[in-house]
Amino acid sequence: MGTLCKGRSSPSRGLGAGRALAIRREGVTSAEEKLADGGGGGFLAQGTGAGAPHGGTGMDGDDTVTDEVCKEDDVGDGELREVMVAGYPVLLVRNKKEFSALGSKCPHYGAPLSKGVLKGERLRCPWHGACFNIKTGDIEEYPSLDCLPCFKVTVEDGKVFVTAKKKDLESGLRVKDTSKRCLLNRETMLLLGGGVAALVCAETLRQEGFTGRIIMATKETHVPYDKTKLSKQMNLKDEDVYLRKPEFLDAHGIEVWTEKEAVSVDFQKQKVRFGDGCSQKYHQLLIATGSHSSSLEVPGADLQNVCILQAPEDSRNILELATGKHLVIVGASFVGMEIAACLSDTAGAIAVVEKKEFPFQTVLGPQVGGVAMKMLQNKGVKFYMKTELCELKGKDGKVTEAVLASGEKLPADVVVVGIGAFPSSAFLKGTSLARDESGAILVDLRMQTNIPNVFAAGDVVSFPVALLNGDRSSIRHQQVAEAHGRVAALNMLKKGKELHTVPFFWTTMLGKSIRYAGCGKGYTDTVVKGSLEQQKFLIFYIRDGFVTAAASLNRDPLVSLIAEVLYSGRQISKEEAEACDIGNIPSLAET
Repeated sequence: MGTLCKGRSSPSRGLGAGRALAIRREGVTSAEEKLADGGGGGFLAQGTGAGAPHGGTGMDGDDTVTDEVCKEDDVGDGELREVMVAGYPVLLVRNKKEFSALGSKCPHYGAPLSKGVLKGERLRCPWHGACFNIKTGDIEEYPSLDCLPCFKVTVEDGKVFVTAKKKDLESGLRVKDTSKRCLLNRETMLLLGGGVAALVCAETLRQEGFTGRIIMATKETHVPYDKTKLSKQMNLKDEDVYLRKPEFLDAHGIEVWTEKEAVSVDFQKQKVRFGDGCSQKYHQLLIATGSHSSSLEVPGADLQNVCILQAPEDSRNILELATGKHLVIVGASFVGMEIAACLSDTAGAIAVVEKKEFPFQTVLGPQVGGVAMKMLQNKGVKFYMKTELCELKGKDGKVTEAVLASGEKLPADVVVVGIGAFPSSAFLKGTSLARDESGAILVDLRMQTNIPNVFAAGDVVSFPVALLNGDRSSIRHQQVAEAHGRVAALNMLKKGKELHTVPFFWTTMLGKSIRYAGCGKGYTDTVVKGSLEQQKFLIFYIRDGFVTAAASLNRDPLVSLIAEVLYSGRQISKEEAEACDIGNIPSLAET
């Protein structure tokens, strides 16, 4: 019958490691990939092993190596230094005079952690904001799914040595130990949705000792995948965007039901009915059904080659249709702008139609939007701003022309629509579950809904945001969805955990990434440091006299540093933002 009792499995050298390493190689932009390949930069110290304890560099029976990496006095307190152990890069950290050694690359996309931000025992990635504990290597903030390996550090006669197993050096990451499925545990956790919120919830349940049944039911045809890649690299195979291989999920006892869309929930009977007519009972329910793209409501919207980007196959289809052709993108959103950038050398011509004056205007504002617009204009992308699409015309059922409100006509062989998204919660209509006017599910800081044993997470929810003084908002970022999933899992297990996170996202165009941390909703002023014209800046978003968000271009790791300040609860006044020196932003982190 198999193993029935509770146990722990250690998959860190197996399927999870292989998948995460593949993501790291293939998921970075060209500029970031170049930086990752270059290692940690100025703090690089080659370890020769000449002074290693017990006879220099050596391998024992477990394939363990010990190398001298530097002198004790070479590393200052609070310093992050990349060193070499047996030819592999390792991050050496000195904090309060104590040394720690960890994997040197962020498991998410391979960022060099020697360029990150250290605050206490918490290390934040310079690119996308993932955080790790320098003592344990454990992940403390997303978007990375995996932890860092830790290595033994010893100091003898003023020399610093690192001891590590070669397989840990090769992997560069560590998957958390998990409980095994126990058939005697009859409890069922049902997770609706196949995105990162449901994935992190499922993994957290196993990591925290849950041995019952976990079912992830999704209308998708895929296992969970990295949606942020779809508009940045449009030639990827399905497996290139998968966050976990199917074998990984199987090994962890996580059932994934694909093409299984929930159509109704009976909260009294604790039962979900699906589109194929079957139903499933649950003990605890997570609703993480995400959001769906807004549809285009103009004449001709049903013509062929009018596309939205939702799944991996959509990405490849748009690439194929647009190659050498006239592409019209409706909406200068993050998705629309990234597609324009990605296809700027592939499509025959690209036109972007947007009713606002600048791209990203609502979130990043006209200053940053103007920079992004100029970047794409220099690549030949044409912008039609402060206007709307009013009609699509076609021939033989295929789109051929886009007609603007101004009367101007644009040739259009393919049209991509990116005009916003709505919560995927229509199946809950008529139930007692509390939702707002947009359909977003209302949750508290424990991701608990108004119905017992029902939680919700990710794009489908509206939750209290600390940076909005506790007001509710929907924030549709991957990192936020992952944080939701973890908190939901902990509270499904009665852990009493509240959400504490700073939203962090990025957008990538032409090999350059704009990073953003915080929640600038309702901002009334900005403070710019650096040069917008030279595309090297940090911008603070101000509301009620204080910084609530920051964005940057070519100024890493400043947004990660601001994220840490906001996470600590320290407020940055507008006056402090104005007075700070761009070369000494770390002073803002001082209490």
